[in-house]
Amino acid sequence: MKYVNAKQLEGKKVIVSDGTSLGKLIDMDVDEVTGKILHIFVEPDPDSELASRLEKEEGLLKIPYSAVDAVGDYIIVNRKNLG
Repeated sequence: MKYVNAKQLEGKKVIVSDGTSLGKLIDMDVDEVTGKILHIFVEPDPDSELASRLEKEEGLLKIPYSAVDAVGDYIIVNRKNLG
């Protein structure tokens, strides 16, 4: 498993597996004991119809980390797990 510094993820574009843009990563909710990421917080893309329909918390999309399929040049999430 490859590890990355959390700062390297900040600002990465978040898309669903079909290529639809959700926005960019702003913050993460991390379990202080285990260090595991619980949620990612995404600034919604204003042009994304999908992002506009998803529930927001303080203006940000709160996406469970279990919905993340891959992290590379983009953070790819599974649409079925968005809630």
